[in-house]
Amino acid sequence: MSILYRHLPSMDQVLAGLSSDSELSALPRPLIKEHAAAFLDICREEIRSGAITEPKQLHLDNLMPRLVAYVRSQSRPHFRRVLNGTGVVVHTNLGRSLLAKPAIEAVVEACGHYSNCEFDLTTGKRGSRYSHVEQILCDITGAEAALVVNNNAAAVFIMLETLAKDKEVIVSRGQLVEIGGSFRIPDVMTKSGAILREVGATNRAHVHDYENAINDDTGALMRVHTSNFRVVGFTKEVTLPEMRALGDKYNLPVIEDLGSGTLYSLSGEGLLGEPTVQQVVAQGADVVSFSGDKVLGGPQAGVIVGRKEYIDRIKKNPVNRAMRIDKMTLAALEATLRLYLDMDVARRTVPTLKMVTASQESLKSKARRLVDAVKDELGEKVTVGMKKGFSRVGGGAFPEYDLPGTMVTVSPKDISVDDLRDALLDTDPPLVARIEDDVFLIDPRTLNSTEIRMAAVALRQALTAFGK
Repeated sequence: MSILYRHLPSMDQVLAGLSSDSELSALPRPLIKEHAAAFLDICREEIRSGAITEPKQLHLDNLMPRLVAYVRSQSRPHFRRVLNGTGVVVHTNLGRSLLAKPAIEAVVEACGHYSNCEFDLTTGKRGSRYSHVEQILCDITGAEAALVVNNNAAAVFIMLETLAKDKEVIVSRGQLVEIGGSFRIPDVMTKSGAILREVGATNRAHVHDYENAINDDTGALMRVHTSNFRVVGFTKEVTLPEMRALGDKYNLPVIEDLGSGTLYSLSGEGLLGEPTVQQVVAQGADVVSFSGDKVLGGPQAGVIVGRKEYIDRIKKNPVNRAMRIDKMTLAALEATLRLYLDMDVARRTVPTLKMVTASQESLKSKARRLVDAVKDELGEKVTVGMKKGFSRVGGGAFPEYDLPGTMVTVSPKDISVDDLRDALLDTDPPLVARIEDDVFLIDPRTLNSTEIRMAAVALRQALTAFGK
């Protein structure tokens, strides 16, 4: 065994061998050296375990294929592209909405060059970063003013902290939602300094519940849209017009947390129960908050629109600076909003809307192309077919609706579907899909046209890892 250790190549020899690889030669030398050292440690462990028994196994020429593959694998960025074969369009764990091409181009432009981020090109003096998106938000939503912070949780916090700190905020008990990451409305209200006043029952709330709770300490009336769940059956909620009337009667602001939020009505697609921002503003909400990176299909942002007197107060809150968005978000958001100036253009070009509204025929066509690509890459190693199934909007929107489509089924012949799923997490890029009825299921709705072949190649890479 000690003789075998002497046949291990030196670090200089290993680095010299790796220097001829074009992909690795562009990486920092300390990074390559770190991973090369880890590979040599693996070789030492294989000597100890008896996996390596002959000196020729340690010749650099024989080690090079494994060495290059290992260093490439370990050198990949931690934040990586993933193929989404789950059919969940706004997949929070996979980065939520994809940006439209104009938004991507705007981000690249903002990152690669100086900009007028906070510079007024009319006066030549300092300007406001919010000016890039405020007017277009007002044009689209019908609001008097607008502000953007880094996410909707921040938007809810700063609205409450500004308008109702040390005051009671009346909310229906059935609207005290929790979203992903254990974010709860009561918790954020406590942190903001506002005091929660619950009214009604879990399934029913009436105008008189709110009115009876109003007192000298009341700071605002609040509605929280239950975008990620629905209560059905014997239910009742106070409508926004009813709350508007109550707010006018007692001179209280009406706050609406829309959560996911959408500028495009999907009711024509059979997706009901999700009011647009425009509808909520028109019905009288004083201040409305919603997410930028969910159904809207833009970058992560918390958008606040509403009456100017309240938005101006929120803008002046010192906490706003801790929540402000950067130039990349500004660029992407403005470019995305410009698409909404024509709703037909938005539906065709915003990837989230395009995937949600995809026709059955187009989904079936993508499924056929994926089946052909898998057969081309894997031949008889898997059984591949198509079946009807369902996608989801995701992002806490339309929880009660499935999106019908055509799925691609893959059944490997020599390994389990669980092993296939796990191996696909290590392909380049990884492919994430789902297992149903002991079959690996890929939903082409969330794969673009160039990713169809990439998904098939990922399947081949996964089987190759098992020597199949």
